[in-house]
Amino acid sequence: MDTLSYKTISANKQSVEKKWILIDAEGQILGRLATAVAFILRGKNKTNYTPHANTGDYVIVINADKIKLTGNKWEAKKYIRHSGFPGGQYVRSAKELMALKPTAMVEKAVKGMLPKNRLGAELFRNLHVYAGAEHNHEAQKPTKVEIDSIK
Repeated sequence: MDTLSYKTISANKQSVEKKWILIDAEGQILGRLATAVAFILRGKNKTNYTPHANTGDYVIVINADKIKLTGNKWEAKKYIRHSGFPGGQYVRSAKELMALKPTAMVEKAVKGMLPKNRLGAELFRNLHVYAGAEHNHEAQKPTKVEIDSIK
């Protein structure tokens, strides 16, 4: 009898080949953009996806200041943070947050879609968000990807 050895391959940090992906957020809806970015950061678009390992790629998001929100979310959507002291709750609308820090909305949306553990923190460090069209990662030669082609 022919002895074929079929082994399930479990990826780890050393065996994963990471690429740099460039995504243009201009005109994209925030939630749909964030799900696509989180999908790539987790590595779910790869055949060697392993849930417990960092198998995803590095993602650069440019033009984060030109994202879109549907409906009345620019005024109705609230971002809440707390200082930890009594009465220390701070509430900002999406429009105020965009004016203050344009990259924060994309970062918060993607972070909320990653695992809430050490792996999620490690994956979040692979995300680089920029408000304009310029970024500091030309040396990595990122490949531009359209959101519609993911999944």
